[in-house]
Amino acid sequence: MQGEDYTPRLLPSGEQALTFQISEAVDEGANRRIIALAAALDRAIAAGEIAGVTERVPTYRSLLVRYDPERIRGAALGEALLALHAGLEARAETGRLWRVPVHYGGPAALDLESLAAEKGMTPDELVALHSGAEYRVYMIGFAPGFAYLGGLPGILHAPRLPQPRQLVPAGAIGIGGKQGNINSVAGPSGWRFLGATPVRLFDPRRADPFLLEAGDRVRFEPVDAAAFARLSAEAEAGSALIAPEEAA
Repeated sequence: MQGEDYTPRLLPSGEQALTFQISEAVDEGANRRIIALAAALDRAIAAGEIAGVTERVPTYRSLLVRYDPERIRGAALGEALLALHAGLEARAETGRLWRVPVHYGGPAALDLESLAAEKGMTPDELVALHSGAEYRVYMIGFAPGFAYLGGLPGILHAPRLPQPRQLVPAGAIGIGGKQGNINSVAGPSGWRFLGATPVRLFDPRRADPFLLEAGDRVRFEPVDAAAFARLSAEAEAGSALIAPEEAA
């Protein structure tokens, strides 16, 4: 992973966490490097080379690492992270590919027609553009399993609503600025929504409650109302509905 100018910054985040930041911008290269650093940290912990880490959270351009100060000091952890970062090697990282069924319609399509009109296209044209792209899961955050997606076609970039709606359902597929998203749980949101998937990104009944990980890829596949209803019933019964096609 050489060639990019990703100069690390160590930022204390309270008394039990450290943020390792490598960029001020949101870009895929920085995100790939942060995910690789998180994986290298996992390997070092498993090998007993670093102790005291209680959690790590990769984001767009930084890695938040929580630690037990009785087992490792922040300065020592920072030095260990700098060493891991310096030793990262270039390798292809494609992530797992998920094909997510989406019904572009129904109660969750709150902004489909108005956004299409804003963009000077028909709803069908907007759906074709949205479902024709491949998205990158940059990070999981905000709510359990909530996926922030990069790769939204530029023509579909749209500002968030000036006033958030108080309740948007789980599974709603949205646009906020130049990002896409999949709602993991019901809640308030100012994003613009085009439809919904029956796939649940967060389900505490599963062995692994969280479906997606940072670095995964997503493609949306349109389904009609009947298929959406059938798949929703399967999801309510506990089915994950989809599985990754490949892994990095």
